[in-house]
Amino acid sequence: MTRLLTAFVIGTLLAGMAAAAPVTYTVDPMHTYPSFAADHMGLSVWRGKFNRTSGTVTLDREASTGTIQIAVDTTSVDFGLDVMNQKAAEPDLFDLARYPQATYSGKLVDFVDGKPTRATGQLTFRGVTRPVDLEIRSFKCVPHPLNKRELCGADAATTIKRDEYGMDAGKAYGFNMDVKLEIQVEALRNE
Repeated sequence: MTRLLTAFVIGTLLAGMAAAAPVTYTVDPMHTYPSFAADHMGLSVWRGKFNRTSGTVTLDREASTGTIQIAVDTTSVDFGLDVMNQKAAEPDLFDLARYPQATYSGKLVDFVDGKPTRATGQLTFRGVTRPVDLEIRSFKCVPHPLNKRELCGADAATTIKRDEYGMDAGKAYGFNMDVKLEIQVEALRNE
């Protein structure tokens, strides 16, 4: 009987260790800024960022899986120039009155040494949802220096075509429709 009980306890412990649960992290809005770069008549590149982002990330390093749920407040668009911020609100650009939010929902994939190198998912912007993959160029987790909970950060990038989302202002004048997205994100492990 003792052997049977010991085998049961050991088996239960090993099963629990093998099926590590995913960990959830909350995006830190003070350290997360999706930014973009877009052509201006082939003369220069306009750059901007979004100042308000929220969301969650789940990560299961043992299973090499994870998910991303991000919401971007597009009304927080910031070109660093007030007149351009006002122009961005208009219907031919971000159309902020109708579309005050963009979302990204995806899965973390292609793990190397416990770190995701890519995300596959769906970007919803201006009411249009399309598949978008992100290259994760760096990913690291460390103990937060103040609250001692795990803090993870990543740098991701991709390129989208803005006219595929109904934002074709300038296309008739030869503007390149490619928009480079650069996303810096930090997320704190939930308690």
